[in-house]
Amino acid sequence: METRIHAAAGAACMAIGVGCGAFGAHALRDVVSPGDLQIWEKAVLYQLVHGLAALVVVLAPVQLVAVRAQRRISALLLLSILVFSGSLYVLVLSGQRWLGMITPLGGTGFIVAWLLLAFQLVKRVPEARN
Repeated sequence: METRIHAAAGAACMAIGVGCGAFGAHALRDVVSPGDLQIWEKAVLYQLVHGLAALVVVLAPVQLVAVRAQRRISALLLLSILVFSGSLYVLVLSGQRWLGMITPLGGTGFIVAWLLLAFQLVKRVPEARN
């Protein structure tokens, strides 16, 4: 059941990312500065990439990554989306520039999640093929 929740969260992140992208392209284009629009677009890009990664990781065959590790990596990716993209979205919408200090925590979470995935892929011994 938990795997389905992680997969659903990854899919939801993708849908929200598409919505945020459209919102930025249409509603924010003439409201915020070009620099803020670039920040918004960066948040959308990272949300889409890592939302897809969270979905793929949790649906990967257990021969590649153990289920427990899949869930942990997926959860870290999802939390990092919230921190990274979320802080940038709020920064652009509110003008609170201090939120930019939080964003690197999300970026660090992305890096750690990718390194954990790499470690799991290397450590996992694949089944012998006949």
